[in-house]
Amino acid sequence: MKKLITTLLAVVAFAAAAQEITGAGATFPAPLYSKWASEYNKATNIKINYQSVGSGAGIKQIEAKTVIFGASDMPLTDEKLQASGLFQFPTAIGGVVPVINVKGIEPGQLRLTGAVIADIFLGKITKWDDAAIKALNTSLTLPDQDINVVRRADGSGTTFIWTNYLSKVSKEFKDTIGEGTAVNWKVGAGGKGNEGVAAMVRQLPGSFGYVEYAYVKQAKMNWVNVQNSAGTWVAPTEGSFKAAAANADWNKTYFQILTNQAGREAWPISGATFILVYLKPEDAAKSKTALTFFDWAFNNGDKAADDLDYVALPPAVKAKIRADWKQLGLF
Repeated sequence: MKKLITTLLAVVAFAAAAQEITGAGATFPAPLYSKWASEYNKATNIKINYQSVGSGAGIKQIEAKTVIFGASDMPLTDEKLQASGLFQFPTAIGGVVPVINVKGIEPGQLRLTGAVIADIFLGKITKWDDAAIKALNTSLTLPDQDINVVRRADGSGTTFIWTNYLSKVSKEFKDTIGEGTAVNWKVGAGGKGNEGVAAMVRQLPGSFGYVEYAYVKQAKMNWVNVQNSAGTWVAPTEGSFKAAAANADWNKTYFQILTNQAGREAWPISGATFILVYLKPEDAAKSKTALTFFDWAFNNGDKAADDLDYVALPPAVKAKIRADWKQLGLF
């Protein structure tokens, strides 16, 4: 009898474990994945445990085989994926947004070029009433106040998108700081995750940081207009993120970087967010369950994406991703 009870308990424990899938990585899509996971749990009773730890940690965890899926806003090259035995696919598109905490300036009032933003993060521009900022904002009264730079302290895909953009618009930034999920910053205080940066900017007078747009909307943060590659002053919106993604050729490769794209309406600091899964998973059943979740999200999650100000993938891109899953024997 005891043996039978032990066996039954083991079966129940195994079934419960199979109903919980763990992934980790980017904070950029965390609000969206959290919403999808909640709705999926209600529909299926399967729990998706997503740990919002940053893209750098997400990549490390999938490579160390401690999670079923990883998440990153920095796409891995096809060569890196092959070497690591991984497959990646995009899930949504969004934007990284400069945010400020300057008394007397309302959301969208301040204008900054990429070159000026780069100089701020290089420590060359240190005051809000610097001549370079005043020249772009002649109608604003800018304070004689120190700029308190806030950036990520952890390995971050949001930082990759931010530094990739600044490296494209400033040779000095590219040569001295460069791009990556983690870089050697010259100035600033670090916050952990988009959540940490958002909290620090809200609390610190004179601050200037960067976060994913969903965090801007949720926290009602003071955002900045940026001049894009066409010379247009644009605001961060679903439409400007979609315009930035218009040139992406997903049929060629999923390694697509969407910063500084052409187009009058394109938000220049846009990016896709990606999921990483094993080509040859140790637990095929759990990997398939993870893909079933994302398949469900592609079918049922567009409204949540819209509500949280992400751009859902076009139907043709979703169809290609599903075809690739099947071709690789993953789904």
